[in-house]
Amino acid sequence: MRTVPEMIDDILRREGGFVDHPADRGGPTKFGVTQKTLSAYIGRVALRREVEGLSEEVARDIYERNYFYGPRIDRLPAPVQSFVFDCAVNHGPRQAVKFVQRVCNHARYQPLLSEDGAMGPNTRKAAEWAQAIMGDVFLLALIEERKNFYHLIVAARPSQQVFLTGWLNRAAEFEEAVA
Repeated sequence: MRTVPEMIDDILRREGGFVDHPADRGGPTKFGVTQKTLSAYIGRVALRREVEGLSEEVARDIYERNYFYGPRIDRLPAPVQSFVFDCAVNHGPRQAVKFVQRVCNHARYQPLLSEDGAMGPNTRKAAEWAQAIMGDVFLLALIEERKNFYHLIVAARPSQQVFLTGWLNRAAEFEEAVA
């Protein structure tokens, strides 16, 4: 099982440094932390220069608190935690948990889960069930769910096509870990 600091190392590597791509709806971003996320963390509107100057230590704290423990990713089975954590950073915690709920529902977990993005006891039990019966296929199904989501983003907003290859490569990194 990967530790939280190791998972964050991987996320920081994937996210890279400061970017402000004109097509990126998140605006100025460093280590994957958007201006909006930094603003929520510091309790006021963050300036662009504050995003540019964001320390890795603060980014790690934001990820650990707001994207791992806060949304209860730590309650998922260990084999899928790193992937769902990465999804939480990339898409927001609610969407990451919805991936889990959707895959469990497709696998015919009973009772069907509400796909609300909340990591409650039913979602945790469903994820444990899916991991037990599906093994590595659970992670592969989550990866497919994420890839489909990327394609839906591009279909809804063609300007996001510029990011699709990178997004799909990010998902493929997790496929390679299963192979």
